[in-house]
Amino acid sequence: MTRRRGLSAEERRLWAQVARGVTPMRGRSYPPEPEPEPAIAAPAPAPDGPSPAPEPAPRRIGETGQPPPLMPLERRTLLALRRGSRSVDAVIDLHGLRQAEAHDTLMAFLRRSQAAGHCLVLVVTGKGGAASGPAPFDERGVLRRVVPHWLRLPDLRSLVLGFEQASQHHGGAGALYVRLRRSRRSA
Repeated sequence: MTRRRGLSAEERRLWAQVARGVTPMRGRSYPPEPEPEPAIAAPAPAPDGPSPAPEPAPRRIGETGQPPPLMPLERRTLLALRRGSRSVDAVIDLHGLRQAEAHDTLMAFLRRSQAAGHCLVLVVTGKGGAASGPAPFDERGVLRRVVPHWLRLPDLRSLVLGFEQASQHHGGAGALYVRLRRSRRSA
């Protein structure tokens, strides 16, 4: 999930102005016009005191302590993968592994792949089968559900740029294309 920053007063005012140029849907109204923010006067310098400290420079993405956001794979890349004109750099199959084993294996695979300079890998989770045996409510397809959550975790954001469900010939709903960030050592 990505965090959204709030709009400034100027951005809200501009959006309200743009929204007024369209006809609202039946039962809806225009957004309220934001109130202008009061002007803040600059503090007067102290007569004999030191000058105020300069404001800190705005931080760049990645310097805020927040993990970088995930990006969807480019449409062109997905199309090339579906057509077969582009291939993945590496593949890992997590079938038959328990969650803890699969997590450790996936982490190690992604780190090795990034260090090797790979930019697109395929992670096969499997689709999970129908429950069989005496317990009809046994959980099936656990990795299929948890691997996307793992890829969104902050500790993997330094490795993962984004991911998408694989095309049918690569496993469909039972596999994921994962775009890796470039290694900082090689960049």
